[in-house]
Amino acid sequence: MEFFRIRKSIPFMRHALVFNVISLIVFAISVGSLAVKHLHFSIEFTGGTVLEVSYPHDANPDRIRAALTRIGLTDASVQTFGTSRDVLVRLPLKANADEKVQNLEMEAQATAVMNALKGDDPSAELKRRDYVGSQVGKELATDGALALLFVCIGIVIYLAFRFEWRFALATIIANLHDVVIILGFFAFFQWEFSLPVLAAVLAVFGYSVNESVVVFDRVRENFRKMRKTTVAQIMDASITGTISRTIITHGCTQMMVLSIFFFGGASLHYFALALTIGILFGIYSSVLVACPLAMYLGASREDFVKPEKKAVEPMAP
Repeated sequence: MEFFRIRKSIPFMRHALVFNVISLIVFAISVGSLAVKHLHFSIEFTGGTVLEVSYPHDANPDRIRAALTRIGLTDASVQTFGTSRDVLVRLPLKANADEKVQNLEMEAQATAVMNALKGDDPSAELKRRDYVGSQVGKELATDGALALLFVCIGIVIYLAFRFEWRFALATIIANLHDVVIILGFFAFFQWEFSLPVLAAVLAVFGYSVNESVVVFDRVRENFRKMRKTTVAQIMDASITGTISRTIITHGCTQMMVLSIFFFGGASLHYFALALTIGILFGIYSSVLVACPLAMYLGASREDFVKPEKKAVEPMAP
């Protein structure tokens, strides 16, 4: 399906160096943010207490924060959850080596919070209370990193078999570029990095790979059809030929993600934000990073089209 078709190839590869310099600058800033500021992990990774509190009327997060500050909980996170009458209170875990003591402290914290909220507004009602220990948080962080590693390995193997190792390497570098930039945004602005955000990062990784596969499929097809063109011209023709599909796919996906961003509530806010960043940079990297990288790595027509063997003339007697 195509909304439009561009007859003349757009010379993307002519400006490949400029695009790569932009990518390197953004990548370097992201890595610097991760190294200096680090990610602001949620309590799923660091451990702590989560309380879901409901009110019969619209909740006032500022008033709730003030009530918690009065009992010394200045590091508590308060945000509306789902509706304006439901509030999510997050309390980070205090450093303690003993798991049993940590559990007791979390229970005491939860009791103190509810006493403070009921003292401020007797209509406050506790709907859910979850505890996450520090050991569980470390395991989640480790499992998340391993999941990303295994996804990378699986994608490289798949693309190496489907295309060729140069294309596999170019794709994985381009898509890791997306992942690092998402993490860099979260580190730079100190947005909370939670399990839904990790899920969004993994989703973006697969989403960007799919776009790269579509472009490289067209590259392979054009290598076989366009015999008298250079590698750069093949890349330009392939990207131009998939632009309509890219706009349709990414446009529809982005509309759904924006609906989650604006109407999904606080619990899905950073999930949708990570997807938005990933989709935008995924388009950029799949087209303007992966293709130049494959070209720089020496991708050629011979990788897909075997040269024709000339018939050997019989020797004269």
